[in-house]
Amino acid sequence: MRKDIHPELHEITVNCTCGAEIKTRSTKKDIHSTLCSSCHPFYTGTQKFVDTAGRIEKFQKKFGPKKVAPKPAAKKAEPKQEEVKKDILVKTTKK
Repeated sequence: MRKDIHPELHEITVNCTCGAEIKTRSTKKDIHSTLCSSCHPFYTGTQKFVDTAGRIEKFQKKFGPKKVAPKPAAKKAEPKQEEVKKDILVKTTKK
């Protein structure tokens, strides 16, 4: 390696919001993480929402469950005039 062109490497501890601490090396002196392998939904199988700036609420307000108006009562289908005439003819001829 050439001298004086590479950044310094520090031994650091990465802190996650779940409380996990991971020791590693980095050029940054302090790293804070919101998700790690011990709390990430893919590895744990649990569902966790990480909301930044209210995006989840905005999405649910826009595309959430819609209120459906109750359907009006269905009207009974009235028989056609031809069917009524046939019924009348059948009743009168059966005597």
